[in-house]
Amino acid sequence: MARPRGAGRLAPPAWLTAGMRPAPAPVPWAAVLRASVALSAPLAVGLAADRPAYGALVSMGALSGVIGDTADAYRMRVFNIAVPQLFGAVGVTLGTLVFGHGWAAVAVLTCVALVSGMISSIGAVASVSGLLLLLNAVVGAGLPMPDPWWTAPLLLGLGGLVVLALTLLGWPLRRAAPERAAVAATYRAVADLYEAAGTSAYDERRQAVTAALNHAYDLVLARRARQHGRAPALVRLLARLNVVVPLVEAAPAAHLRSRIAGPQPAGVPAAVRDLADAVAGDRAGAPVLDLPAPELPSEKAVDHALRHAVSVVHETDPEGHHADDRLGRPAALRVRIRRTTRAVLLSGASWRYGLRLALCIGLAQALVSLIAVPRSYWVALTVTFVMKPDFGSVFSRAVLRAFGTALGIVLAALVLAEVPRGWWDVPVMMVLAALIPAFSAKGYAFQTAAITPVILLLSDTLNHQGFGLVLPRLYDSLIGCGIALVAGYLLWPESWHARIGDRLADAVSDTADYVARAFARQEGSDPHARLRARRALYRDLSTVRSEFQRALTEPPPTGTRAAAWWPLVVAVERIVDATTAARIRIDHGAPAPDPAEAAEVERELRELAEGLRADDTLVEVRTELPGDENGVLEPLRREVRAARAIAGPDLR
Repeated sequence: MARPRGAGRLAPPAWLTAGMRPAPAPVPWAAVLRASVALSAPLAVGLAADRPAYGALVSMGALSGVIGDTADAYRMRVFNIAVPQLFGAVGVTLGTLVFGHGWAAVAVLTCVALVSGMISSIGAVASVSGLLLLLNAVVGAGLPMPDPWWTAPLLLGLGGLVVLALTLLGWPLRRAAPERAAVAATYRAVADLYEAAGTSAYDERRQAVTAALNHAYDLVLARRARQHGRAPALVRLLARLNVVVPLVEAAPAAHLRSRIAGPQPAGVPAAVRDLADAVAGDRAGAPVLDLPAPELPSEKAVDHALRHAVSVVHETDPEGHHADDRLGRPAALRVRIRRTTRAVLLSGASWRYGLRLALCIGLAQALVSLIAVPRSYWVALTVTFVMKPDFGSVFSRAVLRAFGTALGIVLAALVLAEVPRGWWDVPVMMVLAALIPAFSAKGYAFQTAAITPVILLLSDTLNHQGFGLVLPRLYDSLIGCGIALVAGYLLWPESWHARIGDRLADAVSDTADYVARAFARQEGSDPHARLRARRALYRDLSTVRSEFQRALTEPPPTGTRAAAWWPLVVAVERIVDATTAARIRIDHGAPAPDPAEAAEVERELRELAEGLRADDTLVEVRTELPGDENGVLEPLRREVRAARAIAGPDLR
């Protein structure tokens, strides 16, 4: 059927509707069961003890634990659930003390928002802690809590402990399973990468490898940092992760070779998948590796890296591994506290976000506390979720939260109108709670749709408003989204004048440093320095990619500018790959280039970085970059020329 003329003009723009399509993610059944039990059991106990309000508060604490349980490794899950509960207890205590006190509530919540926003920049656990600090303060200031004052924080904390206890049931049987699974997944991603060498799917597979490698190192080094001494199993796992890095480094050379001479031998991806199975099963032994004799430098690099990985993965003596865990060694506690305090207090980004969040929360609380509108904590609650900095674009989150709240309100209306209060709340909560982890994997709008009826049902247990909660909460959500859009986005200069090119310029400058390091002739230098530099650079590029993908969901001009700059992000990633491929080929027999050629490539990249910082407008630059057309640097020069054809300094 032909598409009607004008249909494209009437359709909403992609940046507005991107988050409304469910992501293709599997259902986390363990999390579904855990959420169902953690939120419904306290309600049942509260009803049995004739204290339904107490049960609702415990379920609210469990809800916070379910939302914060996002890590894989058990040790990280303990921190992700337990530490934020302490901040949540402080938040609800402050909120309870200023409940119904007008300007005092406005002032306290504004200060709490400032602190919450500033500490959110420290890291993942601090981000969840800051969120829970503000959320519970808002709830405490908006809902009547049971006396004495310590009852609410105690019950909310108990809810978090329920989730933590359910989470740790599998710890004795699966103590190191998440870390081992992450390392095995990295090997499988590398196998997919080699399978895609020479094809258009290579770039996408390389990004998957970077994500898998970052995730595995985060888990393993986090555990290594908290485990004193040399635990044999952990040393073995870290060594197995380290030896995948040479395989990743050899992949760009294999990709270049496949584009010229055809696909890789099928035995290479198969051998890497065998290594993944050995890591997943924690097996060792004597493997059989049947590969053709390598001839080209790129083939020698792959063969050497693969054989080294096989020898380490199947090594039976963990003490024989040289596990480089320097990145995971924590500094002394006082040093970490001093560094964290300095980072929070002296960071411009920390202050900017804290002030922006404080402004929006202050406006929201002033509106519901002092102006003749229905009193509701839901307005400030909406602002808190929308303004979370590491959750995505403020604009898109405001739109998606309004959409998700509307869906959740429909479901809540059915429950509040048709289901009698009392024991029927327990089976209803079992179903609604199970939807939270299932829908959270699909996207923010769907997570909001799942959380909304749960909070409304728990709120009704505390204030007994019934169906009368439904429409006011929808209005409150729309008001909160409006405050976030106006005060936190439209009127905030950073939203309209964000130099998204600055992050990319830093990445280009770091790439120039990497080129200089890769081709420097320095005797006695650290042989692992370049490996660590490359890994850090790929991690930075992954962050840049995420920032640009987030900017793509913004309305014009930010979104359109990010779309225009997107090809340059891809070009820089390819430059890094080409640099790695050239270095690997040199290490395995290819003639080294003239130092002047490498210096010229470095100069072009630094000029590109300066141009990106100088102007928001992309200007095409033609550059010759002469050199040996048959030399090892020719593929790198092609990628640099392609990048300069996209952008450069405007010298006109």
